[in-house]
Parts: sequence; structure tokens; C-alpha cells
Amino acid sequence: MSDALSLTSHLRVPEGVLSHNLQGEEVILNLNTGVYFGLDPIGTRIWHLIHEHQSLRKVLDRLLEEYAVAEVPCAQDLLDLVARMRKKGLVDIGDGTAP
Repeated sequence: MSDALSLTSHLRVPEGVLSHNLQGEEVILNLNTGVYFGLDPIGTRIWHLIHEHQSLRKVLDRLLEEYAVAEVPCAQDLLDLVARMRKKGLVDIGDGTAP
């Protein structure tokens, strides 16, 4: 986890990380570590956007299109959430190429 996280980062979901939607909220499980992580509806949307785009800049752009939020706090909230997910081994910084 030595790479710095920024809006230019591209993410990938490591092998052994599974997710399932339960009544509009995503639950994520890292089978390798046993870490369980729950997301609220907005976190769930971010999780799906990460899968669609990998690029955090593109994820942020979509969030700004879909929600009435200011860019700076939205970007900080996005980076904070991804940092927590990364610390738990649920996402890694990738090289920007499709998996």
C-alpha cells in the first residue's frame, strides 16, 4: 500500500473480495482476511462506480452529475471512504488498465 491515493488513482478489487447487495446496501467481504464492510446507499453507489470506471476522477465526476453536492467535500469524502476500504484490503490501487 505504498502508492499514494488521489483522484488520479485507478482502483481494482483484489481476488477474494466479494460483495452482495442487501436491501439497497452493499456488504463487502474479504475472504482472505475475514474483513466485513457495510456501505450505506451512497457508499454502495460509489462501490458500483468503482467497478464501472476504476478511475476515482471518473467516479467523482459521476457523483457530481448524480447528486447536488459541492466538488471539494465530495472529493474528500470519496478519498476518505476509499482510504478506509483500502486499509481493510477491499480495494487496491491498480495501473489504470482494465482487469
